[in-house]
Amino acid sequence: MSLIYSVSKVSDLVASVRRGHSALSSTVRILRRSMSTKKFVTGNEAHAKLFMVESNTRAKEEYNRIERAIVSEKIEVNGVRLYYEKTGVGKHKLLLLPGALGSTRTDFAPQIANLDKTHFTVIGWDPRGYGKSRPPDRDWPSDYFRRDVDDAAALMQKLGHKKYSLLGWSDGGITSLILAAKYPERIKKLVVWGANAYIKREEVPLFEGIRDIDTWSERMRAPFMALYGEDYFRNQWSRWIDAYCAYVTERDGDICKDDLKNIACPTLIVHGQKDPAIVQEHPDYLHAHIKGSRLINMPEGKHNLHLRYADEFNKMVTEFLLEDSTGDDEEKAKL
Repeated sequence: MSLIYSVSKVSDLVASVRRGHSALSSTVRILRRSMSTKKFVTGNEAHAKLFMVESNTRAKEEYNRIERAIVSEKIEVNGVRLYYEKTGVGKHKLLLLPGALGSTRTDFAPQIANLDKTHFTVIGWDPRGYGKSRPPDRDWPSDYFRRDVDDAAALMQKLGHKKYSLLGWSDGGITSLILAAKYPERIKKLVVWGANAYIKREEVPLFEGIRDIDTWSERMRAPFMALYGEDYFRNQWSRWIDAYCAYVTERDGDICKDDLKNIACPTLIVHGQKDPAIVQEHPDYLHAHIKGSRLINMPEGKHNLHLRYADEFNKMVTEFLLEDSTGDDEEKAKL
């Protein structure tokens, strides 16, 4: 088990630090209330609160260290050892699901670093055969999305998280849709982008056109080459193209259409309107078939909108995840 911060200290620190953080939050609320009425708080109340904050300065510093800490580990799940990273001390648990051959660090660096660790506990994982979840090498059965669903659900269960939200990008978005449909009692909220429930025959040439990684820009290719090496990445990328396009020849393009009606949690669909891989038809379909879902179009967004517009994306997602959340009143009060 690899630790960037000693986990053995966390339980003791969190208990003492939350008292300091609670005092700080209370003080902020007092000052906000005063400013909203154009008055300043004076007297014992303000002095008492400020004294409490000052007396917990050391605890607050430790809290800030904890919320930046990342725990990384490989654990046995469904017969393979899966790699995950975990950061934050918030009550709201988030699972990040990467795209094709992606990993926690290549696909979600701005989210791991910058989502508020006092509101959220953020868990990123590398699906089997991806990133650091090797061995084994990735294989591509016809139900690979559903196998990833069962791996992700089993991982969260093993980590002791009974209720959590999902952030799924691209292939990870498809996995998230199926996971939310299969285990509705476990999923609090769902955010997907760059995802689709089907692939059309006329879209196959687009994916065949990106099979040869030599045609990619160095900027696009470099993170995968660094993660996998050329041989593994070249081979696995071509095999992914085969597996993905097989949905057209073997299932008439249907990936998870029938699952959408079973999604019961609040769902946010984000779409980059300049995404070359996912045309507007796909988020519109998700929006029409997921009851109560919300669709936000980003006019300048492309497939990697959460990386290109990370601050805007993180703010949007945070607001969605925290709004009207039963049991999250304490978390929302800290805003």
